[in-house]
Amino acid sequence: MRKFPFFLSFIISLNALLLFIWFYKQATLSEQQQPRIDVMKFPSTVALTKSIPDFKAIEDITERKTAYFDYIRPTVEKHNEYLMNVRQFLLDASLIIDEGNTLSPHQQRQKTFLADEYRVNINQSASEAINELLKKVDIIPLDLVLVQSANESGWGTSRFAQQGFNFFGLWCFVENCGFVPSERNDGASHEVAKFTNLEEAVYSYMRNLNRHDAYAELRDIRDELRQQNEEVTGEALVMGLTRYSERGIEYVEELQHMLRTNRELIEL
Repeated sequence: MRKFPFFLSFIISLNALLLFIWFYKQATLSEQQQPRIDVMKFPSTVALTKSIPDFKAIEDITERKTAYFDYIRPTVEKHNEYLMNVRQFLLDASLIIDEGNTLSPHQQRQKTFLADEYRVNINQSASEAINELLKKVDIIPLDLVLVQSANESGWGTSRFAQQGFNFFGLWCFVENCGFVPSERNDGASHEVAKFTNLEEAVYSYMRNLNRHDAYAELRDIRDELRQQNEEVTGEALVMGLTRYSERGIEYVEELQHMLRTNRELIEL
């Protein structure tokens, strides 16, 4: 009987070992349900390299509105997709914990990042932290973002939008962090935030609605819709924005009117 040469036996054994290791790693990844994305990297779009259109130069109102929505829409959709992927990561992590398993070191780092990003107490149980995160990490409906940003930026014509990508009227509280408003009250220290690109502005706006105590009502409305397996809509969530403006319910009613009158352009 002919025997295999030693080096052939060695190669066969080595291949078998490598194959075993590969299958083991795949099984481990499957068990831990590794996240689909890196939650610590928010998305970028083509808007990152595009200059802001001169919306004021577009005289026809319908054309101006259409151009504005077309500019904002892709970034909003991309960030909502990101938020849905982060939610899936949290749902996967919740399942792992419920089954009595532990998160991988990478998953733990991502959970810790999200807890810090959305102001969730990391010292509570992992299950409680994830449940709280699931209430905060969720989409802001496209139609609501479009009309609210149009309202806050004068359809993209304000100097804060044109010079600092601030389409949302966001404030900051560190000296030289943005624009000093011309009508700031005596003793006030806030500035109108300045961003380096549209992506950063949209991310900051959505994070603000998703974590600030002032918008807990918005998150409660959204969570109730999720519990009832109903669609999360701008029409429903707008009622949670009474504290976004000093005008309160009048501001909300104005946004509701904008949602109704611009519905056709929003859905193009």
